Amino acid sequence: MENKLAKKITWTIKNFSSLKSEKFYSDPFTVGGCKWRFFVYPKGNNVDYLFLYLEVADYESLSPGWRRHARYLLNVVNQNSVKRSKQNEEQKWFDARSPRWGRLSMFPLNEICAKDSGFLVNGELKIVAEIEVLEVIGKLDESEETSTIMETIDFNGFELLPSQVEFVRNMFEKHPEIASEFRLKNPNLKSGYMSLLLSLIETLRQSPQELNKVDLAEAYVALRSMTDAGFKVDWLEKKLFEMSEKKKKEEAGETRMQEINEELKSLNQKCLDLEAQLEKEKAEVFAAKAPLSFNDVF
Repeated sequence: MENKLAKKITWTIKNFSSLKSEKFYSDPFTVGGCKWRFFVYPKGNNVDYLFLYLEVADYESLSPGWRRHARYLLNVVNQNSVKRSKQNEEQKWFDARSPRWGRLSMFPLNEICAKDSGFLVNGELKIVAEIEVLEVIGKLDESEETSTIMETIDFNGFELLPSQVEFVRNMFEKHPEIASEFRLKNPNLKSGYMSLLLSLIETLRQSPQELNKVDLAEAYVALRSMTDAGFKVDWLEKKLFEMSEKKKKEEAGETRMQEINEELKSLNQKCLDLEAQLEKEKAEVFAAKAPLSFNDVF
């Protein structure tokens, strides 16, 4: 049964150096209609290497005779230099006797855990796997999404979340030259800059009332950073300038409205004072016009 479906999966292990367990499993994820999971020996397995495996998540409950043929690439990401990332690629049959496959002695722990090695950043170890299910014999599993496993899709060399693909595709259609001079090759940095670009666009979609001067100042810093990296975002700079001008007009309008409101309060008080003075004058005029009584004459 052919089922050629491929995905790129990211597993981020937080506080890697502090893990106490002998084995550490990822949450299950689904590729090609089949459930999978990763597991590692974070302290090695009697040798000082990171043992990393791809495993059929529910192999103990599957019906007899099931088999899965998959091509997979396991990549321990160097977050500072893509050239130093460690990876291996295999094509294997997974079945009841061999539900997991990995590669030993590929990932030395002393190198991964070394200070400033680039593999551990803020205590996080990042594993990226490309998995393609070539053939499945037996029943397919149901789809399942989890919080610690992230599916990403390569689009024009940028790793995107599935929810971002359509938006980015439209952006490239309107501005095909946007990344023509982008110079960075590190996939993590490229993804970071694309996230920064999308965040900036999301910022500009807010109304001027929701933004403040700090937001706009930070947006200009982000824009400058993207320009320095090679993004061609003159169209975005124009939108940011328009937003800044709108913000200035909004602030100037609010200041003038406040001034007018204060003037109105002052004028209203003057009106009240004049009305009171008028009433007083009316009373005095009325008293002056009143005729003298008989007793007033004598």
